[in-house]
Amino acid sequence: MNTQLRFPQLYEPVRKVIPAPDWMLYEDDIDAILRLKRERNAVILAHNYQTPEIFHGVADIVGDSLALARKAVEVEADVIVLAGVHFMAETAKLLNPEKTVLIPDMGAGCSLADSITPEDIALLRQAHPGVPVVTYVNTSAAVKAASDICCTSGNARAVVESLGVPRVLMLPDEYLAKNVAKETDVELIAWHGHCEVHELFTAEDVRELRASWPGVQILAHPECPPDVVAEADFSGSTAVMSDYVGQQKPGRVVLLTECSMSDNVAVDHPDVEFIRPCNLCPHMKRISLSNIREALEQNRHEVTVDPAIIEPARRAVERMLAV
Repeated sequence: MNTQLRFPQLYEPVRKVIPAPDWMLYEDDIDAILRLKRERNAVILAHNYQTPEIFHGVADIVGDSLALARKAVEVEADVIVLAGVHFMAETAKLLNPEKTVLIPDMGAGCSLADSITPEDIALLRQAHPGVPVVTYVNTSAAVKAASDICCTSGNARAVVESLGVPRVLMLPDEYLAKNVAKETDVELIAWHGHCEVHELFTAEDVRELRASWPGVQILAHPECPPDVVAEADFSGSTAVMSDYVGQQKPGRVVLLTECSMSDNVAVDHPDVEFIRPCNLCPHMKRISLSNIREALEQNRHEVTVDPAIIEPARRAVERMLAV
C-alpha cells in the first residue's frame, strides 16, 4: 500500500481496479465531499453503473433502481445527491418531497426515459381501454404520473402478475417486456423504447465470447434483446447479477451491461475473472467526483417535480414498492 495515500482504508477495496496514481488524483475531491456530507447532513445515492471511485469511495447507498427507490424512503439526511441519471433523482424527490435532491449534471438523461411521453400513454389507453399501464422506473415523473404502477427490471414479473389481469401495457422498454413475457402467462403489450447501452449487445457477441473464453458464464441484463438473453446463461437486474456472482462464484464471468458494473462487482469478488465486453452509458458517465463536490458546495442542480403530478407519480412508485 502506498503510504502517501490519504484514504488508504477507502483505497484498499478498489486497488485492483483503480491504479494508485489515479486514486491520488481523486483524493482532493473525496476529502471535500466527505467534509461537505458532514456539514450539510447529506447522503449520496449511487447507481451500480457509477465508476468505482464514486461507488466505493463516497457513496452512502448503492444499488440498482429498485434498491435506490426503496432506500430513498429511509433516508434521514437533509440533502440527497443522486449519482445516477435524472429519472432516479426525480424518483428520490417524489419519495422525499421535503428534502433537497441534487443531481450533479442535469444532462444525465436516459434513452428510455426520452422514448415515451404522457401523451403517448393517453393514446395507448385509448387503443387499449381498461388495460393497466405498468411503467418502468426509467421514465420521467410525468410518465409515472400517467401510469398505474411502476416496475424495475428486478421486479417486473412480480408487478405484472400482482395486477391479476390477463393483459398489461408494459412501457417503455420493448426488450424488457418481451423478456418478461417469456416468464408469465400475462399478455404484455410493449412500446418501442430501448436502452442505448443494452441494445448494442448481440447474440453473435455471446457466441464469440464463448469461443474466446472457454467455460465463461454469461449474465445478461433483461434490457438486452431477447436473442441475447436466450444465448446467455442467466438474466437479471444489476442487483440480481451481482448476487449471482456472489452465490455461484463462477471462475470466469461476463456481465452484459454497463462497463462500471463489472468494476464494482469485481471489487467484492477478487477471485472471479471478469471479462469486459461492456458498453459505456454516456449519461451515467456525466457524473464525476468533481461535479458531486460542486453540487454540494453550490447546492447545484436541485431537482424539482411539478406539484400537479407529484401525487399520482408517487402513488405509482409506492404501489411498486408495496409489491
